Amino acid sequence: MKIIKYDKFTDDLKDKLLNYNQVTGLVAVGSMSKQNHQPDEWSDHDFFVIVKSGYQKEFRENLSWLPDFENILLSFQETEHGLKVFYNNGHLIEFAVFDKEELFLAKINSYRILIDKANIKKNIEKTKDKTTVQASSYTDNDLLIEQFITNLVVGIGRYNRGEIISGHQFVKVSALNKLLLLIEKNNDLDENKILDNLDPLRRFEFVYPELGSEINNLLLKPIPKAAKELLNILKRELPNEIKTKHKKSINIVLEKYLK
Repeated sequence: MKIIKYDKFTDDLKDKLLNYNQVTGLVAVGSMSKQNHQPDEWSDHDFFVIVKSGYQKEFRENLSWLPDFENILLSFQETEHGLKVFYNNGHLIEFAVFDKEELFLAKINSYRILIDKANIKKNIEKTKDKTTVQASSYTDNDLLIEQFITNLVVGIGRYNRGEIISGHQFVKVSALNKLLLLIEKNNDLDENKILDNLDPLRRFEFVYPELGSEINNLLLKPIPKAAKELLNILKRELPNEIKTKHKKSINIVLEKYLK
């Protein structure tokens, strides 16, 4: 979707929701918030609709409040509060419907309040703070390194057993996630502000272009080769975080699984 159409969709959404007395808030999240990064032609619309208590189910089931409602091709409820909608022009939107108190169940990093009829800003800020605390609690170096190593072990083992697809998942997704979290946590760069604390893969190559290119290349390689190169990146990028127990574990992986 071109940016001019993207912005028009946002404006139309706001205008339509302003016509509903049951709606007390609209919060743009992700790239729709236009905070740390701007949307582009590949961006979807991510937002929260806040309604008066008791009207959540109605707004999840009757989507006539959405812009271009007649052009919806697919729509389904993915979580207790969240839905996805796919239009016949290829545009995707993801949103959740909450009442004011249910906002505390959400996870938020970047946001922009577009409608506020019930002083929701305080709830949004508390939810953002909670999200930040939760995200930081997942970044203990020891835990991440040990999860990284054991994900590689599981993935290589499944590859050797012939479970190739599962092997890809553990090595090139699960282990990679832990490695990127480690790198982002231990590099205090100004550019880190554009990263996503809910998804370490998002915009990684924008902040670390050379390393991102290296990782993208190794992901195209066979699982054992990719695993070995991921280990090399860990040892090269974070030598001071690798303890004796980690070095011994890495040697076992290299000797038993990647010889």
